[in-house]
Amino acid sequence: MEDKRVTAEQILAEIGIDVERMAQKVADAINNAQAGAIMDQSEEQVRDAHAEFRQKTYQKAISLLEKNQQAFSPSRQSAVNDMEK
Repeated sequence: MEDKRVTAEQILAEIGIDVERMAQKVADAINNAQAGAIMDQSEEQVRDAHAEFRQKTYQKAISLLEKNQQAFSPSRQSAVNDMEK
Protein backbone atom coordinates (compact mmCIF):
# COMPACT_ATOMS: atom_id res chain seq x y z
CA MET A 1 0.00 0.00 0.00
CA GLU A 2 2.85 2.36 0.84
CA ASP A 3 4.31 2.10 -2.68
CA LYS A 4 1.20 3.67 -4.21
CA ARG A 5 1.87 7.02 -2.57
CA VAL A 6 3.46 10.02 -4.21
CA THR A 7 6.55 11.52 -2.61
CA ALA A 8 7.58 15.15 -2.52
CA GLU A 9 10.77 14.13 -4.33
CA GLN A 10 8.76 12.68 -7.22
CA ILE A 11 6.71 15.84 -7.50
CA LEU A 12 9.79 18.07 -7.36
CA ALA A 13 11.40 16.02 -10.12
CA GLU A 14 8.32 16.56 -12.30
CA ILE A 15 7.82 20.28 -11.66
CA GLY A 16 11.40 21.55 -11.68
CA ILE A 17 11.08 23.23 -15.07
CA ASP A 18 7.68 24.66 -14.07
CA VAL A 19 9.25 26.30 -11.02
CA GLU A 20 11.87 27.91 -13.23
CA ARG A 21 9.26 29.14 -15.70
CA MET A 22 7.11 30.61 -12.94
CA ALA A 23 10.11 32.35 -11.38
CA GLN A 24 11.00 33.82 -14.78
CA LYS A 25 7.45 35.09 -15.31
CA VAL A 26 7.45 36.70 -11.86
CA ALA A 27 10.83 38.31 -12.48
CA ASP A 28 9.74 39.57 -15.90
CA ALA A 29 6.50 41.02 -14.52
CA ILE A 30 8.27 42.88 -11.74
CA ASN A 31 11.18 44.04 -13.87
CA ASN A 32 8.95 45.29 -16.69
CA ALA A 33 6.80 47.39 -14.37
CA GLN A 34 7.51 51.07 -14.04
CA ALA A 35 9.08 52.40 -10.86
CA GLY A 36 6.39 53.46 -8.45
CA ALA A 37 3.81 51.16 -10.06
CA ILE A 38 5.39 47.75 -9.57
CA MET A 39 2.52 46.25 -7.59
CA ASP A 40 -0.15 47.76 -9.80
CA GLN A 41 1.50 46.68 -13.05
CA SER A 42 2.79 43.24 -12.04
CA GLU A 43 0.34 41.82 -9.51
CA GLU A 44 -2.04 40.27 -12.04
CA GLN A 45 0.76 38.70 -14.08
CA VAL A 46 2.33 37.24 -10.94
CA ARG A 47 -1.03 35.90 -9.77
CA ASP A 48 -1.62 34.29 -13.16
CA ALA A 49 1.85 32.71 -13.14
CA HIS A 50 1.17 31.22 -9.72
CA ALA A 51 -2.25 29.95 -10.79
CA GLU A 52 -0.78 28.25 -13.85
CA PHE A 53 1.98 26.72 -11.71
CA ARG A 54 -0.53 25.50 -9.11
CA GLN A 55 -2.64 23.83 -11.78
CA LYS A 56 0.32 22.13 -13.47
CA THR A 57 1.69 20.93 -10.15
CA TYR A 58 -1.64 19.41 -9.14
CA GLN A 59 -2.10 17.74 -12.53
CA LYS A 60 1.38 16.25 -12.42
CA ALA A 61 0.91 15.03 -8.84
CA ILE A 62 -2.36 13.31 -9.78
CA SER A 63 -0.69 11.77 -12.82
CA LEU A 64 2.14 10.44 -10.65
CA LEU A 65 -0.36 8.94 -8.23
CA GLU A 66 -2.22 7.25 -11.08
CA LYS A 67 1.03 5.82 -12.46
CA ASN A 68 2.02 4.52 -9.04
CA GLN A 69 -1.36 2.91 -8.53
CA GLN A 70 -1.36 1.31 -11.98
CA ALA A 71 2.13 -0.04 -11.47
CA PHE A 72 0.94 -1.98 -8.41
CA SER A 73 -2.59 -2.78 -9.53
CA PRO A 74 -3.46 -6.51 -9.45
CA SER A 75 -5.95 -6.00 -12.30
CA ARG A 76 -3.25 -4.40 -14.43
CA GLN A 77 -0.90 -7.29 -13.73
CA SER A 78 -3.52 -9.86 -14.67
CA ALA A 79 -4.26 -7.96 -17.88
CA VAL A 80 -0.56 -8.05 -18.78
CA ASN A 81 -0.46 -11.79 -18.04
CA ASP A 82 -3.55 -12.36 -20.21
CA MET A 83 -1.93 -10.54 -23.11
CA GLU A 84 1.21 -12.65 -22.85
CA LYS A 85 -0.75 -15.91 -23.22
